Amino acid sequence: MNSLTFSQQAGVNARPNTWFQHHQKKVLFWLLALCVMLVVAGIASLSFGPAGWDVRLSVAWFFPNAWLDISQLQLNIISEIRLPRLCLGLLVGAVLAQTGAATQALCRNPLADPSVIGVSSGAAVMAVGTIALGPLLQAQWGINAGVLLPYAAFAGALLATLLVYQFAQSAQGVQVTSLILVGVAMNALGFALIGLLSFYSDDTALRLISYWTMGSLAGANWSSLTQAMPLLLLSLIGLWSKRQQMSLLLLGEAEAKYMGVNIKQVKNQIVIFVAIGVGAAVALTGLVGFLGLVIPHLSRILVGANLKYMMPISMLLGALVLLASDWIARIIVIPAELPIGIVTAIIGAPVFIWMLRRQLMPKR
Repeated sequence: MNSLTFSQQAGVNARPNTWFQHHQKKVLFWLLALCVMLVVAGIASLSFGPAGWDVRLSVAWFFPNAWLDISQLQLNIISEIRLPRLCLGLLVGAVLAQTGAATQALCRNPLADPSVIGVSSGAAVMAVGTIALGPLLQAQWGINAGVLLPYAAFAGALLATLLVYQFAQSAQGVQVTSLILVGVAMNALGFALIGLLSFYSDDTALRLISYWTMGSLAGANWSSLTQAMPLLLLSLIGLWSKRQQMSLLLLGEAEAKYMGVNIKQVKNQIVIFVAIGVGAAVALTGLVGFLGLVIPHLSRILVGANLKYMMPISMLLGALVLLASDWIARIIVIPAELPIGIVTAIIGAPVFIWMLRRQLMPKR
């Protein structure tokens, strides 16, 4: 007795292939769509701002002799202000989204992100300390606080991550609930230290700290970008290389270990790469909230939970959202500029509530 005819067997075998092909087309569609939207956002970032509104400015720097009516001042604004700002937005947006996806995979919890488990606050404490003590460092030891800032923030992020990770250890390994609870406590301590450092800062440092803690791309320049570029790229490349192991880690530690993943080594590497990326990003832009939490959720809705597909979508979407938020922050109160953290929070909080509501609502 035949359990299945040949045609039925072919149909059974074809269904997974059909689903896989459909999923591949879906991923490709979103990759192309996000790339196109990034190009549009990049053109808007270069073309529109308080100093001038001209779409030709997006290509004028590359072809300076194409239009005689574009002044050298406008070209300098593009090359020294808007172009490094665009590059910084692309890099930091991709890094924050990628580290958010990696942290959620590490904790196997969709509510985890670098800010929740204390990484961002650790970086912020060291960065604020460097800003507050900048005049003393310059006067006593001749150290430029601006040069030290990315590395101090990285050290703070790494130290906070290691402390949280260590306190969350138990006989059964790292407990996700403990990791998040210790991270919340570390956040509270971090912001208390930031408040203390702000209290003893002078007026100049205090204004810089206040603006910096709300996040901004306004300080972008080629010098700071060059200093932090190795750390940002190291984080991007390191986490990208671990996306397959992180996908297996989502299945559970026992299952991942059975499939050949060195759990302890992979976890340690994820922690270090997340700390490197968040530390460098926080040092350059300050605290930019919600990207690491919301963007991975949106990416899962678009292409599913497999980090092989979700991670590149997260990186592109993170860069797009940060560029769009920066553009809004620059034009909404011209000639002043809103802190970008305000814009990302106003956008991110309702979107996150909508996603939670979407998951809680019963499907019909």
